[in-house]
Amino acid sequence: MRVIVQRVSSASVAITDYETQTIGPGMVVFVGYTINDKQASNDWLLKKLLNLRIFSDETGKMNLNIQDIAGEILLVSQFTLYADLNQGNRPSFSQALVYNEAENLYNDFKTKLSDRTKVKTGVFGAEMQVTLTNDGPVTIIIDSPPIA
Repeated sequence: MRVIVQRVSSASVAITDYETQTIGPGMVVFVGYTINDKQASNDWLLKKLLNLRIFSDETGKMNLNIQDIAGEILLVSQFTLYADLNQGNRPSFSQALVYNEAENLYNDFKTKLSDRTKVKTGVFGAEMQVTLTNDGPVTIIIDSPPIA
């Protein structure tokens, strides 16, 4: 499982025929699943994400997490995080988890995350337009460890 986290002052995701989802200060989390991901990957990443200290405290140091600032998360599925460009210039997505399995893991992750903090989402597998104002800029890439 791979996520790209961007600290934002605001962000939105628009999907045709759906209401645009907008957040204020918080983080945009792009999430992708690979062929070896399991429920344990979600659980590990959930804990890491909720405790990620990328928000500034009163002294300007990154010491606060999303819950400390009562921030919001915009969660967006993105299988292209597992693009492979080792052969040629057209990306291969052979390492991305198959659609149904990835959707199940994504929905579970979304539910567990929503139980802990404010979350808005895109639509799994849909064409989306994401707009964000990266604050900092702060961008963090997190890969879950291999889970047996």
